Amino acid sequence: MIYKDFQSLKLSALGLGSMRLPTIDGNDANIDKAATAEMVEYAMQHGVNYYDTAWGYHNGNSELVMGELLEKYPRDSFYLATKFPGYDLSNMDKVETIFEKQLEKCRVEYFDFYLFHNVCEMNIEQYLDPKYGIFEYLLKQKENGRIRHLGFSVHGSYDVAKRFLEAYGEHMEFCQIQLNYMDYDFQNAKGKLELLKTYNIPVWVMEPLRGGKLASLAEDFEVQLHALRPEESIPGWAFRFLQSLPQVTVTLSGMSNLAQLKQNIEIFSEDKPLNEHERKELFDIAAHMVNKSALPCTACRYCTSHCPQGLNIPYLLELYNEHMVTGGGFLAPMALSSLPADKQPSSCIGCRSCEAVCPQQIKISEALADFVKKLQ
Repeated sequence: MIYKDFQSLKLSALGLGSMRLPTIDGNDANIDKAATAEMVEYAMQHGVNYYDTAWGYHNGNSELVMGELLEKYPRDSFYLATKFPGYDLSNMDKVETIFEKQLEKCRVEYFDFYLFHNVCEMNIEQYLDPKYGIFEYLLKQKENGRIRHLGFSVHGSYDVAKRFLEAYGEHMEFCQIQLNYMDYDFQNAKGKLELLKTYNIPVWVMEPLRGGKLASLAEDFEVQLHALRPEESIPGWAFRFLQSLPQVTVTLSGMSNLAQLKQNIEIFSEDKPLNEHERKELFDIAAHMVNKSALPCTACRYCTSHCPQGLNIPYLLELYNEHMVTGGGFLAPMALSSLPADKQPSSCIGCRSCEAVCPQQIKISEALADFVKKLQ
């Protein structure tokens, strides 16, 4: 197992994420405890010392199961991370109640790592609002030793991450972002990396395989990569890309079975970063994958000056592209929830004034109508 330095600690470069644990009969709330125990045992035996869970994973049962399974191991043999569930705005005034309950569920007296969960457009105002006292409470728990290291995860835009860092950056010790060779440009993960570098904040990676999308590729892409590294698996390419980024400390993988865990541990048994040519090949593949589904909006904003509804069309198309490339998911709906009703895609009246000035000749009104349909 590769280990990375973090302050005085040595963390396994591969962390076990517990958002996609094995389940029984496909019921997300019904975790297969025996199969998960086998995975945790194998991970511990093969050097994985970082375990990540969260309040809402598996309908609230992830913390319970991980707490029960990890309790059998010496407390100093693993690092446990969980998060304050700010993705649900109804939780914002319950930070103390939730934190105490998380300690109970996880059967620990302290968390090694604790995060503001999912900082995004939907909750940035609440996270920054002192009336909820979230930051103050968590900082107090750190001072009391019940949180050893405080950080945040971000699914929001660069601008959202920047606002959060401007407010709390001096107190943040690590940041978890969605990072893979597709999202490096597509979701501007590159920009977030550069932003975090200015604060000297190391990076934790979530979605290294983009929910499994990068675990297998179209046949011609796989042939292309095998020609460069015949011994490398397709998931291995995604992980080797991350090994090429010096800022990355821990890569979290939500493994759903023992076979996936074994494969990933084998990959992380050695550090084999990509060279520049190999990185370019991956970026070319990512561009082909994105362009296959995404509209070619360049955010020139000619459209916005001709929209009688005052819609932020480039932003709406950016979210539409995310939804199309991902094949659904929660990111676009989550971002849209922060917009007023009259600025939603459904407010488009189909006048096509925007299309008359679009240099890319995008059928904007049709895209927004399709977006509304897909969100229903």
